[in-house]
Amino acid sequence: METTQIVLLSVVQGLTEFLPISSSGHLILTPLLFGYALQGLAFDVAVHLGTLVAVMLYFRGEVAAMAAALVDSLKVRRLATPDAELAWMIVLASIPVVLLGLPLKSLLELLREDDRLIALVVAATTIGFGVVLWMADVRGSRSRDEYGLGWKGALLVGCFQAIAIIPGTSRSGITITAGLILGLTRKAASRFSFLLAIPTILMAGGLETLQLIQSADPVDWTALWLGTFLSFVVAYLTIHFFLGFIEKISMLPFVLYRLLLGALILVLVL
Repeated sequence: METTQIVLLSVVQGLTEFLPISSSGHLILTPLLFGYALQGLAFDVAVHLGTLVAVMLYFRGEVAAMAAALVDSLKVRRLATPDAELAWMIVLASIPVVLLGLPLKSLLELLREDDRLIALVVAATTIGFGVVLWMADVRGSRSRDEYGLGWKGALLVGCFQAIAIIPGTSRSGITITAGLILGLTRKAASRFSFLLAIPTILMAGGLETLQLIQSADPVDWTALWLGTFLSFVVAYLTIHFFLGFIEKISMLPFVLYRLLLGALILVLVL
């Protein structure tokens, strides 16, 4: 991979993993728009590792508290604290992507074989789920934090997340949408989405790593380390600024971006 390509894709991954605009869609579209060959599985694993480290480091206090509360709840066999309940809600919300992930991933692999088809899918999901995000932001009550999501709510967010395997949907976008529909504030919906990203990226990264181990393709370690570092830095800054401004700016800028991006893709493809 060229250095320019590594930097571009790493920045794209770091920005889009936690913004509601689809990282998978951008990682597919960026090489198509700039004339690069589609990056290999090893690089996808590397940049996802960078974003995983970023979200775990940013929420290190919450992650440590939830992990301790989770262990304690197993010992006493009851949910003694809000942190324990939140931790188990994240576990529950992670189940649908495990059950639906492999079938949808197989569909994705078929779509990636046709550049025009995958571009049309990204355009449709970018526009369609952008509209849904806008409706959820406008109509949601925004009256609860993530601790008040509840078991049914957590499971619903998890079901929405499973859909995000389809490129252009946006994992963060669709889970934030679900949170807003359920009455969470923008910041609470975003925080739950980002915390839910930890087990999700871990599982997806583990599956991709297993495939990588079984592959005989050569590995460019310089590209992987650079991609990991750059995606980590950009993702960390993205989380920080997004959570700081989201209650003030609403979801409208991201919705408009999705609509414009989807329209641009349709123009280029059709």
